[in-house]
Formats: sequence, structure tokens, C-alpha cells
Amino acid sequence: MIKKYIIISMTFAASTATFAQNTYPVTQKIDHTDEYHGVKVDDPYRWLEDDNSAETKAWVEAQNKVTFDYLSTIPYRNQMKKRIEEVFNYPRYTAPNRKGEYFYFSKNDGLQNQSLLYRQKGLDGKPELIMDPNKLSPDGTTQLTDFNLSKNGQYAVWGISKGGSDWRTYYIRDMQTGKDLPDSILWVKASAIGWQGDGFYYSRYPAPEKGKELSSKNENHQVWFHKVGTPQEQDQLIYEDKANPQRFHFLSTSEDERFAYLSISDRGKGFDGNALYYRDNQSSDKTFKPIVAEVGKYRYGVIDNDGEKQILFTNEGAENNRVVIVDPANPARENWKEIVPEKKEPIQNANTAAGKLYVSYLKDVTTRVYEYDFTGKLLKEIKLPGLGTATGFGGEKDDKFFFYTFTSFTFPPTIYKYDIASGASTIFRQPEVKFNPTDYETKQVFYPSKDGTKIPMFLVYKKGLKLDGTNPTMLYAYGGFNISSLPGFSATLIPWLEQGGVYALANLRGGAEYGEAWHQAGMRFKKQNVFDDFIAAGEYLIKNKYTSKERLAIRGGSNGGLLVGAVINQRPDLFKVAIPQVGVMDMLRFHKFTIGWNWIAEYGSSDSAADFKNLYAYSPIHNLKAGVNYPATLITTADHDDRVVPAHSFKYAATLQEKHKGPNPVMIRIETNSGHGASNTAKNIESIADIYCFMFANMGYTPKFSNNNTSEGGKKKAF
Repeated sequence: MIKKYIIISMTFAASTATFAQNTYPVTQKIDHTDEYHGVKVDDPYRWLEDDNSAETKAWVEAQNKVTFDYLSTIPYRNQMKKRIEEVFNYPRYTAPNRKGEYFYFSKNDGLQNQSLLYRQKGLDGKPELIMDPNKLSPDGTTQLTDFNLSKNGQYAVWGISKGGSDWRTYYIRDMQTGKDLPDSILWVKASAIGWQGDGFYYSRYPAPEKGKELSSKNENHQVWFHKVGTPQEQDQLIYEDKANPQRFHFLSTSEDERFAYLSISDRGKGFDGNALYYRDNQSSDKTFKPIVAEVGKYRYGVIDNDGEKQILFTNEGAENNRVVIVDPANPARENWKEIVPEKKEPIQNANTAAGKLYVSYLKDVTTRVYEYDFTGKLLKEIKLPGLGTATGFGGEKDDKFFFYTFTSFTFPPTIYKYDIASGASTIFRQPEVKFNPTDYETKQVFYPSKDGTKIPMFLVYKKGLKLDGTNPTMLYAYGGFNISSLPGFSATLIPWLEQGGVYALANLRGGAEYGEAWHQAGMRFKKQNVFDDFIAAGEYLIKNKYTSKERLAIRGGSNGGLLVGAVINQRPDLFKVAIPQVGVMDMLRFHKFTIGWNWIAEYGSSDSAADFKNLYAYSPIHNLKAGVNYPATLITTADHDDRVVPAHSFKYAATLQEKHKGPNPVMIRIETNSGHGASNTAKNIESIADIYCFMFANMGYTPKFSNNNTSEGGKKKAF
């Protein structure tokens, strides 16, 4: 690999590219070239990968000044923020989780930066405040990321993230006294918590190099055991694999703590599945024994144990997943017993409660839930209030009831209590949101992609929408990593819909909406299918007069940010506005930072000649062309994003500003003390308000605000 490094002093003189009487900073270029499999690739903005350098910090400051100066000129910016705050300001709860005689839940009164954790004795008990994360930092950007109770409820592991980082610090609380113990556990990332007696298992990395905590590659994932009341230095190393430093190792325990389960995955080598080992703590033999010995292309997860036998969720022999029961003493495949076979609809999740098995399916991207016994006999379907997304459906072996949550685009997350004996669902908590859901409608359409594949897409808008091609439309998608984009409520979407905006959610290939085949049709060498699906969604919306090229905005985050960047390179004429958020924009170097190597299974790696050719063909940074009038683009990232490091967005913004030619603004909004997602409520609202304002302003559409926006919705009935 050829590397030429000439550091050039930085200035921020005005460039010739102008917009709205503002000027872009000049981003200086260095002479740096890499060679990939005989192909030389320039990387003139490599210096922006050093997020701690004075030059990068000066660049960030200069770019933010241009961006926020521009946003401040939009006359309705404060009104938009105020309206988002109004609709966001309602009490939000999580479903209760029982431990012994207590029920634990979180609540946010509305605009609190972080939700508060409560517990109450019985369903009619008085709520008792357990933890207020808002007090953990002056600006409310320290998040409570974990709260995991020991089996007897005496202790809890609670974890925090500072400024949106993926790094976690764990602490221990005595739930009888309410006091924290002196225990402090550092450098936790990508961890399960498995309680075992007076301690628990967790996963961590070795401490990173000082000053590079948010950018250096994370390797050698280790499993440790921490005994309550002892310093971390005394923790016992349970498992590591130095020969395979890019493997993940997760250790969990069964509800009765008899079994410990070790899951091993190796996505850095392109494997999409995992190996699975177990240890029987009632046995004198404490070694981990294989249920599935080798990491490969299939996934295995333990749902529960039925005595000595293990109930597993797997896609081996079933692209749409199935449930099997395995005797770990005889783990050969021919001894597995299938209890819930594969169906046409993919299994999304499976869980247990009170000796019953609850299996959730996706049917055209909406949830269906069925109850089985442990032999696989179908007992009943759990009737849901409509077409949408339902989560929960699990509890402990002695539960008489559990809670689940149902939501859809205009159906705020509502918590239901499910009685296991009768199969009856009743509303437990229903939010009161400042909008009338009957004013809006949701429609699902299926449109053809470039190769003829039918792609589902949800459309949400005000009733009475005129199909005249003038409606401001926001098209959102993700399309990757076997992740489904499901119907769900977001109060922040209401102000967009109130203004006559259309929200379109396209379920592209690469996700899990139709099982593993749908995922594989949008990964690695078939990634172009995802871009074609997204382009076809835009063409459908224009052809059917929901909108026009001048009123169409596209938005996506993380892998969806990559999607937006790739698509505007391929069809800059199709969209008026682009919002790539925390995107993976340098496809040749993503695996060099933090946990990016974990995405090799999805994308491939530039270290491979075949993968390099494929990645280079669509990498957003490397396919920007000089002299093109790109859509008005607002790139968003954050200084504490240690998942998709901000260097991706920094280098992309510099390249786009260099290549772009035309009147559309192309700029970057860099949040501080935040991460891959907004680190608190205030930052979330401010960011969304700026995105909406940027969209409207560049569509030439002026929103109207009035008191009529605050109509109250009526209460829904139980079913």
C-alpha cells in the first residue's frame, strides 16, 4: 500500500462555491494515495480522520458556523422546534418488568432529557424512584443503558454511556438499601449480563489507547466474571480468543442459573452466524461444551431451557427461522427436534413465559403472534388491535400475566396486559398525545424495483391528500444488516404530517422483512439491489403524483446514510433534498475504526480484490463527480459517535463541497457531546427541527403554524 503524507497548513478563506450569501470553508487537501489491488486511490482528506487534532477541530468549528448561520436564516425554525416540543411533551412509559414482588418501568414526563427508572410493589403500589439519569451529567447527555437485576432481585447492574458513546461503565446497586456499592467496571462494549450467584458475566475490550478511545479499532473481546463487592482488578477472565481478535463473545445464563451459554461470532471474517457452547453449573465439569462447535453462516440463540433440554431459535435449515429443542448431551443435528417449523412468514422473535412459547411473525411487515406449548402445539393467536408492530411477549416461569406494547405510525405505543390463562388482552397504559390520529391514514403499497421485485412501502399522510405532485415528501429507508423497518409511532413525525407532508417508509432488500433470502438479496455483491429499490421508491412517488422531484427528500441513518449517499451519486436528478445521517461513507476504510470490522459480513472488505471492486463502485465518497448539481444535502454526525466514526461524514462533506456545482446548499451539522443517536431529548428535538426546516426551505415550501395543530386525540377502546 502506497502512502504519501504531506501536511498542509490550514486556512478557512472563502471558496467560490456560494449559497444563500454564505461561503463554504476551504478544506485543505494533502497528498495521500493508497493502492488497492493495483488501483491507486487518492485520499486527500485523510487528515480529517484524526478527530483530536487542532486542524480537525478548527474545521468542525468552521463548518458548524456555516451550517448554523444558514439554519438561523430560516424564518420558521423556532416555530418548528416549538411545535415538535409540544407534540413530544407527553408522558411515555415502558412496559413493566416483574422481579419478585416489584414491577420495574421507566417513565419520561415529556421533555426530560432522560427517562427515569421506577419500581412499585404490585400493580397498585406507589411508584418509587430508583434512578434519575438526568442528574448524572449537567447537560443530561449521560444515558442509563443497562439495568439488570439478579435472580433474587437483591442486586442490579446498571450501566451508563457518556455523550452517546458505545462504551459502557457498569455499577452495582443494593436494591434493599438503595445504595451503590464501590464496584466500577470499565471499558464494557457489546455485552450481555449473565447473573450467576453472587456475581455476573460481562464482556469488555482491553482499555484503548489514551486519546483514541472513540476511534481506535476494538479487538480481543473478552468475557469476565465479576463478584459483587470486589474491585474490577479481581475479576476472573472466563474466555478470550487472541488468535481471532475480531470475534464477539457473549455469555448469558438461564433463568434458573443452571446453564451458562457462550455465543461466539466472527463477522470480521464474513460469517453471519455464530457458534454456541454451554456449561451445566450442576456438573463438576465446568468446561464449555459445544451445541454448535463452529462459527458459520447460521445463527443460534437460546430461548429457554426445559429442564436439561435447550429450546433454540435458528435459521439453520430454515431461511425464515424455526424453533428446535436440543439435548446438549446429544447435540448432533439428527437428534434435534423441531417444535415450530419454518413458515412462509419469517419468525421475528420467540420468547417464553409460564411454560408457554410465544412466537412473533412478520406478515408483509406487520406483527402476528402465536402461543405454543413446548411440544410445538399451537394453542392460540394473540389478537392485536390492528396492523402494526408488537413487542414483549415474555416473562418468567411463575408469571400469571405479562405485558406487551403495540404501535403503528398513528397509534402511539400502548401497553397491554396479557392474561396467560384466559388469553385476554386489556389496555394497561395508553398515552395521550397532542394530535388526532383519525386525521391521518396509512397505506401500504407494493412497487416494482429495477429487476421487477415487488418492494413494500408504507405511506402516511393527512386524509384527503391531493395527488397533484406538489406534496412535500420524506422518503426513509435502511436496507441492511437483516434489520426490519417496522411500523412505529414517532411524535416528531406529527409536525411533518400536519404541514401536508407525506412520510414514505420503503422496506428495501437487505432487511429481514421477508426472511434471510430478502437479507441476502441486498448484501455484499447484491448491494446495488438496495439502491435500485430506493430509487424505484422515489420514481413511484413521483409517477403516482404524491410528489415531484422538487418536493422529494430522502433520509437515512448509519447504513441508511450510506444508502442516501450512494443514491444521490447515482441519481442526483431524482431528489431535491438528501439527509445522510451518521453514514458509512468511506467503504474502503470502514473496517479500520472501532467496531467497523463487524460489518465485513454485510459489505465485504477492501482487503479482498473482489470486494474492493464492488465497494469502490458505490462508495459514496469515491463516486462523487466534479461539476454535478447534487441535491441540497445536510449531512449529520456527532463528535462522540464511536460506532460510525464522524470521519466518514467529515471526509464526505469535504469531498461533496469540493465536487458540487450548483445553487443547492451542501453542508454538515456536527452535534457535540452526542453519539450515533441523539444523547438526550433536547438534542433530538433540535436536530429534527433543523432537518425539517432544511427540507422545507429547499423545497420552496413554507409551513404554516396555528393553534389548530394541538387538537387532542380521543381515547381508544380496549379490544
